[in-house]
Amino acid sequence: MKAQGMCTEKFEAVKQAFEDMFDDPQERGAGLCVQVDGEMVVDLWAGVADQEGKKPWTRDTLANTFCAVKPYVAVAILMLVEAGKLELDAPVARYWPEFAQNGKAKVTLRQVMSHTAGLPALRTPDHNPMMYDWEHMVQVLAAEPLWWEPGTDLGYGTSTFGWILGELIRRVDGRDPCVFIHEEILTPHDLDVHLGVDEQHFHRIARFDSATGRVGDPYSQALRTVLKNEPAHIATYAFTNPGMVPRRTSDPRWWAYRQPAVCAHGTAHGLAGFYSALMAGHFIGRELLSEFTREHSHGMDRIWMRPMRYGLGCMLEQQRDPTASHAMGPSTFGHIGLGGPISFADPERRVSFGFVTTTSGGHMMIDPRPSRLSSLVYAAL
Repeated sequence: MKAQGMCTEKFEAVKQAFEDMFDDPQERGAGLCVQVDGEMVVDLWAGVADQEGKKPWTRDTLANTFCAVKPYVAVAILMLVEAGKLELDAPVARYWPEFAQNGKAKVTLRQVMSHTAGLPALRTPDHNPMMYDWEHMVQVLAAEPLWWEPGTDLGYGTSTFGWILGELIRRVDGRDPCVFIHEEILTPHDLDVHLGVDEQHFHRIARFDSATGRVGDPYSQALRTVLKNEPAHIATYAFTNPGMVPRRTSDPRWWAYRQPAVCAHGTAHGLAGFYSALMAGHFIGRELLSEFTREHSHGMDRIWMRPMRYGLGCMLEQQRDPTASHAMGPSTFGHIGLGGPISFADPERRVSFGFVTTTSGGHMMIDPRPSRLSSLVYAAL
């Protein structure tokens, strides 16, 4: 399939690989953007945005990015740290006293951001019916007991990350966390990413679907087996209570949902632009950027059930695990979203990368499609 958009001659192999993706008849629509030193070198899109195959994908088509948005709320928190309104090593309960319940009085902001706080999931009852009610969910979180002593184990805060950090933004700034991110990060830099899509933009949203036969790497297969067969496993709670799953993506409530760690809709150029702006010195200063991207935790993650490395709200390069590698330099940082979306940056090569898709694969970590594309970007550099 012929891609639309632009690609400089140096990255022609990237364009060819992007077009080759659509040799698979299950591939419906996708967008790719690569920026070097803030300059666009690849900005491509192809396919369709609807399930009937009649609506062409355009540059402005919005794709569900799921957890790829986590670094945005992390950077928002670091902006408030830089402003003196938060401290990384202060207890969360200093700003949110109710959070101290059930042994959480000493949980620090840094531990939450590095996924070592001991609160990666919510136990029963089923919280899916109330997941769109912010006040209800933060009350649940405030009362939730720890799963382990803070700082002693690693577990990805699938949705708890967004409620905790979002509530801290509300407490110290006064704004809804997604409003803060829009006003302080997205709008000033014209980044086409939406944490809660306005109704006037609903028509731009591509419909999400899954492809058959894409089973994923062994870690992904093992995690899916647990999610299907072990309802009381901590990973099952993390991913299903409430569930951040593809079937929600046709629901207008999800399109408008303001949960700054699990739900966003964006374009590839919007995602890549965020990292270009970050590396150019916007949002936070050099010292906090270094803190954001240095390793704060590593080990076998109890939620992903695989080895992970984290900064302060970003995923770090895993060169020893090809199925979790960004296929660029060792200092690469960013985040994946369920089913294939990803955005990241390589600060050594000054590269920002954004990929969005509506065809969900079987990989829980980095999908082979963007991995192939990023390896070709790296080769071209």
